[in-house]
Amino acid sequence: MQRTALDQSPEITWQGLPCWRVLDTQFAQGQGFFDCWQAWGADPLRSRLLHYVAFTTAPPATLALSGLLGSQPALASLVQELASQWHALRPGFHRFVLNQGQVMLTLCIGDTLNLLRQQQFAADAVRWRVHEAEAASLWIVKALARCCRRGTRLTVDAPNAQAQSDVTRHLMQCGFDLQTPEATTFDTAPARLVASFNPRWTLKKTRQTTLASALPVGSCAVVGAGLAGASVAAALARRGWQVTVLDRAEAPAAGASGLPVGLVVPHVSADDCALSQLSRSGVRLMLQQARSLLLAGQDWAPSGVLERDLDSGHLHPQDLWHPQGAWIKPAQLVRAWLSQAGITFMGQTEVSQLRRCDGLWELLDEHGQRLCRAERVVLANACGVETLLQRLRRDEPGRAVDLARLPAMHGMRGMLSWALHDNDQSEFPPHPVNGSGSMVPRIPVAGGTAWFMGSSYQAEDQPERPDHDNHLANWQHLRSLQPALADALQHKFESGEVKHWKNTRCVTTDRLPAVGPLEASEQPGLWICAGLGSRGLSFSVLCAELLAARWGAEPWPVEASLAKVLNALRH
Repeated sequence: MQRTALDQSPEITWQGLPCWRVLDTQFAQGQGFFDCWQAWGADPLRSRLLHYVAFTTAPPATLALSGLLGSQPALASLVQELASQWHALRPGFHRFVLNQGQVMLTLCIGDTLNLLRQQQFAADAVRWRVHEAEAASLWIVKALARCCRRGTRLTVDAPNAQAQSDVTRHLMQCGFDLQTPEATTFDTAPARLVASFNPRWTLKKTRQTTLASALPVGSCAVVGAGLAGASVAAALARRGWQVTVLDRAEAPAAGASGLPVGLVVPHVSADDCALSQLSRSGVRLMLQQARSLLLAGQDWAPSGVLERDLDSGHLHPQDLWHPQGAWIKPAQLVRAWLSQAGITFMGQTEVSQLRRCDGLWELLDEHGQRLCRAERVVLANACGVETLLQRLRRDEPGRAVDLARLPAMHGMRGMLSWALHDNDQSEFPPHPVNGSGSMVPRIPVAGGTAWFMGSSYQAEDQPERPDHDNHLANWQHLRSLQPALADALQHKFESGEVKHWKNTRCVTTDRLPAVGPLEASEQPGLWICAGLGSRGLSFSVLCAELLAARWGAEPWPVEASLAKVLNALRH
């Protein structure tokens, strides 16, 4: 019978903990993960979160996962929940949020040593299934040790007695205490070793991008109730934080996140740059949230998205179909996030000043009156971040050096053109089309269904273009995307029948979000999640999960090398 990561000790030690972290170097058909999930779910004293990080060189197909159902019917619901998200698995990290956000599988596809080097967490339990080529690799043992805390229990399955001997020598060299090996017949079963990480030397912190330990769960204030702030609040609340979300508007999603409809679609580039890789991870996480929180057909739809490459230089546009693309109404998602337990929303509350007092952060209004107090603060109020940080620099000049490393942010105006559908919709595509702007048809709204085209893009520091000119720009983009449809709608644009929605996005100079601490400290209290630009739907959940993972010393949702490009103090 195959043993799993749960077999590593006679008793499970996750009881009462905020998080339990398992690292398994061979996902195989997922048996170890499902057994662990099942045992965790059956324990009334289980940890709040279960993180399972598993490696594979080639993930099994959905059909192979479903094959587990025949042998173990008790796993059916668990397998089916994961199988519904089992798609588009390329080399790299893939985060699956399961069990109402309490179970997280991070499937890492690639070479074992490289995957270990991309981790940024210390596991509570590790299982290393040794391949023949790895048996004598001291580097893998060193990389495994880097993913352990003092006391982490390691189980090793070696392919033969010689591999066991090599691994034993490397483990002792790298700080592991070996326990008595289990009785094994080497020619009929793998050699099994059990060890715990207990080096004789003082451990040094070599991961400069991660915290030495988890932040104690407590109170947090989030400034801003758009996609960035609401996603952060929800991610932290699921981990037990008491979160107060403050916004100057009366209701959430009053800014750019009030977009009537937006597309969730990954960025594509010839060199598969960091933006492309991050957007794929972000889209996967966003679709998981949409499926669990929104009403399909009304608030969102997995419609697929057709992307037209209008910048390739080809005579005819090159079309790319995104089967996992979707449209979403962002405001509905923001409201769903903020309705979760542990979150308090304070509208018509503008934060004008941040101040440290008695170990807590105080958020003050323009008159210096305290709005709330919290142990941690996350600034997620788009370009409003700059105003708050300018005041903080004046009040605390010592912060200037750190804050100078934050990428500059500025506003970009955008306007959507839209109208209700007529009875004849034959000219419209059956799905959204993206490229030079985007055409999103058949969206349910008050009074019927509508189409949306946009959006325009203009720097906030320039004189604002008239609405008529923005409508014309959107129509020109439509001509590039769908010439026949543009001709059919020309009279609506010219007659003034087309309505508009407009607001201002916040973008950074390098067009990547800024996520992370704003101070160099062992346990930083001031953080940021801002600058999502036009990709709020693609990046908000990813950024929130990355921030929450750093607070909880949890496995990260993406490789460390990718997360680095999002680090707030990156310049």
